[in-house]
Amino acid sequence: MEKPLNEYIEHTNLSPTITANDVEKLIAEAKEYNFLGICVPPYWVRKARRDIGNLRLVTVVGFPLGYHRSEVKMKEIESAIYEGANEIDVVINVSAIKTQGWEWIKPEIAQFAEYCHKNEVLLKVILETAYLTDQEIVQACQICSDAGTDFVKTSTGFAPEGAKVEHIRLIRQSIPSHVGIKASGGIRTKAQALAMIEAGAERIGTSSGVKIMQMN
Repeated sequence: MEKPLNEYIEHTNLSPTITANDVEKLIAEAKEYNFLGICVPPYWVRKARRDIGNLRLVTVVGFPLGYHRSEVKMKEIESAIYEGANEIDVVINVSAIKTQGWEWIKPEIAQFAEYCHKNEVLLKVILETAYLTDQEIVQACQICSDAGTDFVKTSTGFAPEGAKVEHIRLIRQSIPSHVGIKASGGIRTKAQALAMIEAGAERIGTSSGVKIMQMN
């Protein structure tokens, strides 16, 4: 591990019932444990920006199903950046992947990457690996890398399965070294987090950050 575990963690709360108090608690915990940043729903980006300080502020786009029209996702991205997000986690269109619409997916990701980078914001693309074959994961990784994404992310946390070590290894083999990996979905223990990092993940998205840091 190149750095302490806490510096890999994006402390996350994407619950449908998240409240203002939950956002405040998330920020306080992230500051206490010196996490890399927090990840909140778009509705809470403006509030989080007021209180977050130097932590990274991450939000989600096209969440959690990914099959929004590109124009809708772009509006979400524009709004999130305007309200203060540092990083955008956008869900890839799994439905398009399943119909082999790669010629449509690549321009979509490319336009998102261009807009984010113009505004000095990082773009992560959520593959939702639970729904993809290994071949589809490899091809999606290559498309995302070619389109200019900064990170490939495993999961939303809303699919039947989340991050798997074997998928992290597969993704690492399928993307260039300058593209990072965010492991997310079902990571609840220190052992799981460390296994993801060992397999090649540079970020850990989890709602169990405090619990993980308290484990021996």
